[in-house]
Amino acid sequence: MTGVSLCIMLAGCKPGGAGPSAGATPKEVRHPLTGEIIKADPERLTLLVNHDEIPGYMVPMTMEFSVSVGDVANAREGQRIRAELVEREDGVFALEKIWPVDPVAEARIGAAGGALRQDTAIRGRRAYREVGENLPDFALYDQTGQVVSAARFRGKQIMLNFIFTRCQVATMCPLATANMTAAQRKAREAGITNIEFISITLDPDYDTPGVLLTYAKQRGIDTGNFSFLTGPEGAIKDLLAQFGVLAEFEGSILKHTVSTLLIDAQGKIVWRTDGSQWSPDEFVRKMKK
Repeated sequence: MTGVSLCIMLAGCKPGGAGPSAGATPKEVRHPLTGEIIKADPERLTLLVNHDEIPGYMVPMTMEFSVSVGDVANAREGQRIRAELVEREDGVFALEKIWPVDPVAEARIGAAGGALRQDTAIRGRRAYREVGENLPDFALYDQTGQVVSAARFRGKQIMLNFIFTRCQVATMCPLATANMTAAQRKAREAGITNIEFISITLDPDYDTPGVLLTYAKQRGIDTGNFSFLTGPEGAIKDLLAQFGVLAEFEGSILKHTVSTLLIDAQGKIVWRTDGSQWSPDEFVRKMKK
């Protein structure tokens, strides 16, 4: 398979552990946090959060935290969240790795992930879906924190790939995203309206909904028909296996391949290209057929 590259990753931290994360640098302290959003301030990029006790560090209280543009855009008053509290050397408190806490959404994604895991196991060595086979069922979070299932796209064509926001190799994810947005623009110019674009993260530990929304906003991407998806690591791995995308960490380095697929309105895979050196015009021509 073509398109293999080494993408350098910044040091990451695993959420959910007790006490400061192992990956924290001496200049900052990190703790897992749960709480409820009281107020969002888009102009100041802050969230006012009534957080629960952080054992050994902080009693329950209402605090203001610095957040990203994507996280403040996704914030809803009264929403429960889990995140990482980051106490920086300059005394600023920030929240990173923000996820919505919604038992109904989590149950839906968990059930879909379990079914996908079973399907991958049953398919075994033949998990890879060839051109002519159907899109697997899945449910993940989009860049707004909403649950999105494969069924949402039935009746529309789909152009799909896998990326991660921290990829800095110009000829890999950045080029893949540029090509996807070019295809989105060219499809619109060609009058193709029954098309959705999907980029699924290779790095769900870091690429939260807010991170994905920030990524899209920074690049001026029209998310009206372009969804950036993330979710449980197990579900991502099963989708990688079923789409034949290779991705694995070696220390802080993510080795991965690049693939882009076109799926018809009936959910059938009709075209695939490997590597990031592909032509948006070619995909648009196939969308017209």
